[in-house]
Amino acid sequence: MYNLFVLGYSYWGTLPKENKPSNASDNPRLVERNIMANTNIYDLSVEERDGSLTSLSSFDGKVLLIVNTATGCGFTPQYEDLERIYAAYKDQGFEILDFPCNQFADQAPESDEEIHQFCTMKYGTDFPQFKKGDVNGETANPLFERVATAFPFQGFGKGIKALALDKFAKANNKKFGDKAYIMWNFTKFLVDRQGNVVARFEPTTDMAEVESAIKSLLA
Repeated sequence: MYNLFVLGYSYWGTLPKENKPSNASDNPRLVERNIMANTNIYDLSVEERDGSLTSLSSFDGKVLLIVNTATGCGFTPQYEDLERIYAAYKDQGFEILDFPCNQFADQAPESDEEIHQFCTMKYGTDFPQFKKGDVNGETANPLFERVATAFPFQGFGKGIKALALDKFAKANNKKFGDKAYIMWNFTKFLVDRQGNVVARFEPTTDMAEVESAIKSLLA
């Protein structure tokens, strides 16, 4: 039986033309940006684990990777890659913003403190982790509504495992209707130094490709 949450398929999100790999224009699976959507996030605030608010404008000038996470998902080991990437590039103006979410098969049921302890003790994470919350539905974090509206979901890729995850995710997210912004845990959005989201990566995207895109913006 396939593990629906450990997939090997990957594809590039939409980056400015000069930052795409040489063969990107030939890739039919690029995530197309909604040109009518607001792509800037600096007018939004996010909730810290203690309930206080942080304006995203405080990250002005930094490259950001925004990710919704879970502790009990097949993609949870991506925390290891995320921490490695963070350690490698944080001194160049890079930040990862971690938002735990329990909307996908109840894979993050713990309290904020329990989630934080799990991540720091098991994976040694050192990047900012915010309060657990929703990314879909009427109670969705406005940040995820903003970035996912700019870069809508366009599939997990090809192959049996990707198709199986797609079917499972659609069943899980059906209740959210047109407010199903995120399809599964560890969806990632890349934000440039001006606060504009420039790429979306589904959890099936190889972390090496995510890292390459980050390096392109830091250059």
